[in-house]
Amino acid sequence: MGKDLDYIPEQRVVLIVGNYGSGKTEVAVNLAIRLSEQRSVSIADLDIVNPYFRCREARGEMESFGVKVINPEGEYQAADLPIILPELRGAVQKGDGTLIFDVGGDDVGARVLGSLADVFTARAYTMLQVLNTKRPFTDTVEGCLKIGREIEAASRLRITGLVSNTHLLEETDTPTILEGLRLAREVGKTAELPVSFMTANEDLRGGFDTEEAGCPILWIKRRMLPPWKLRSMTDRAERVLGRDRGLTTDD
Repeated sequence: MGKDLDYIPEQRVVLIVGNYGSGKTEVAVNLAIRLSEQRSVSIADLDIVNPYFRCREARGEMESFGVKVINPEGEYQAADLPIILPELRGAVQKGDGTLIFDVGGDDVGARVLGSLADVFTARAYTMLQVLNTKRPFTDTVEGCLKIGREIEAASRLRITGLVSNTHLLEETDTPTILEGLRLAREVGKTAELPVSFMTANEDLRGGFDTEEAGCPILWIKRRMLPPWKLRSMTDRAERVLGRDRGLTTDD
């Protein structure tokens, strides 16, 4: 039966993987905030491939919910992963709360997990492949399966579940989400994997038929914005403030 997210991973370690543009970081950040309502949560930024949309960009917001963010500090904040490998190993071995890993896109990003595979295989873990069927290469069952196989080979770990995260950014509507869910279920049937949960934009909650979805739902708020959009929002806010203070007449 469709309902708000009640999927709480049994394993303490949750690895979020997927192809470029799947929205895995958005899922990881929203999942961390959602789970923080019930338990202590840490999130580790393992994306050393894409300079944008890293979960560390939402650090302040996540920390306001009590989520601990593990990533390089200070001048090393944009640096590659090896700087924080010892801390990550320690976090996995510590054994309290839930630890979410936001992994870089495709098999290239998943290779990072290979250097930690021995730690994970010694403990139970959940590895979730995020699917956005509106992206190139994952708009078919075979495309999704191919990406999954490549991620498994690169990480030396097994995918244990799927997340249906089909969207078209601001153009997302309910039919788009449900269409993606249907394809995700086909992928799951072929790969013998469960669709652990689906996502849906918070602004669709009022008109969304959860019974029709028939799947646990993670209601998400768009928290990851590209730098150019952030700059646009900042510029707009500064113009409004300036106008309110009588400093400018720009619209």
